[in-house]
Amino acid sequence: MDVGVVMNPIAGMGGRVGLKGTDGKLDEALALGAEPRAPGRAQRAMTRLAEVAPETTVSAVSDPMGERIVRGAGFEPVRVVDPFAADRDEPGATGTEGASTTAEGASTTTESASTTTAEHTRRAVRDFRDADVDLVLFVGGDGTATDVAAALEGSGTPMLGVPAGVKVYSSVFAVSPEDAAEVATTFSRTERREVMDIDEDAYREGEVHPGLRGIAHVPVAEDLQSSKQTASGTVESLAEGVAADVRDRDGDGVTYVLAPGSTVGAIKAELGFEPSAIGVDVWRDGEVIVTDADESAILDALGDQNVIVVSPIGGQGFVFGRGNPQLSPAVVRECDVEIVASRTKLDGVRALRVDTDDPELDEQLSGWVKVRVGKFETRMMKIV
Repeated sequence: MDVGVVMNPIAGMGGRVGLKGTDGKLDEALALGAEPRAPGRAQRAMTRLAEVAPETTVSAVSDPMGERIVRGAGFEPVRVVDPFAADRDEPGATGTEGASTTAEGASTTTESASTTTAEHTRRAVRDFRDADVDLVLFVGGDGTATDVAAALEGSGTPMLGVPAGVKVYSSVFAVSPEDAAEVATTFSRTERREVMDIDEDAYREGEVHPGLRGIAHVPVAEDLQSSKQTASGTVESLAEGVAADVRDRDGDGVTYVLAPGSTVGAIKAELGFEPSAIGVDVWRDGEVIVTDADESAILDALGDQNVIVVSPIGGQGFVFGRGNPQLSPAVVRECDVEIVASRTKLDGVRALRVDTDDPELDEQLSGWVKVRVGKFETRMMKIV
C-alpha cells in the first residue's frame, strides 16, 4: 500500500477565533491569535498509521505540507513531492520507489503556512496521481477536499480525508484522524462519494447552502461520515421547552453557551433575541452577554455553573467537532452538555459522534446520553 499524504497547514485555523473558516481570512485569524489545527490532526493520523501498519509505504509533500510529520511518525518517504518548485521556476522534486530525492533542507523551502495555496495542493496531488499511489490521504476541510478531488478527476485514485477544517460537509472524511489511518490500510474496495463545500462569506452571514463540488472515489468503510443533510421537521415545541427551562434559572447565575445551528437558533429566537449568524451566543440571567463568541470570549464569560446547549449535525450526528470549533476542549470541560434535536434529525443518524481534538475528552463524552427531542421528551442515544 502506497499512501500519499498531503496536509493543508492552515485548515481550521479560523474556527476557534470565531471566523467560521479560513478562506481569505488567514491574516485576520493570525491577528486574533489562531493556532494551527491541521498539524496536530495529521500527527494523530500518522502516529496511528505507524502503530497499525508500520510497513506502509508513504509518500509525502515538502513542508509545510506534511513531510516533517510523516518522518516524525517514523516513516521514511519513498518520494517527497515539492509543489513549490514551479514558484521557483525549478523542476519538481519527485523521488522514485525506495528513495527520497528531496535535497537536504528542501523541507524548509516554505516555512510559513501562509504561503501555501490551493494550487500547491493540486500540484502535490497530481504528482501522487502520476506516481500511481494507492490512496491520497489528505488533512484539511471541504476546500482541501475539493482541490484533491479536482486533481484526481478521471484517474480513479481514491482519496480519504483527515478532518481538520471548520466546516466538514463532504462524505469523503473519516470520523477521526485515527479512523482515517485504520481505513487507509484496511479497505478493499471504493465507492463514489460526494465532495461538498459552501461559500464561506455567505456562511458567515448565516447562509448555509452546501453545493456539490465533485465526486470522488473513497474507501468503503463504516468509519466515514455522511454528507451534511438538512433536517426536516419542526422544533417549535423543543425550543419552547428548552427556553422555558433557561428562563426558570434566570437569576441563578447559570451561564448558557448556545451553540450554532438552526435547532439551537430556534431556542435563541424563543428567548427573544436574534441569533448571531452561525455563531455561539452566551446567555445569563435573562440577557445575552456575548454574541458570536470565539473560544476566548466564551471562556471569559463562563461562571460557576455553565451549560452548553448543542444540537448534532443532521445526517452526520456530530455533536462537537463539525461547525462549532469555538466549543473547544477547554470550553467543554467547564460545562455541562445538553444535547437537543428533533426526532426527525435523530432518525437520520445511527449514533452521535464527537471529535474535539482531545481524544481523552472524546472518550469521556462517549457512551449513552439523553437527547431532548420535545418540550418534555428525551431519547437515549449513544456517542461512539
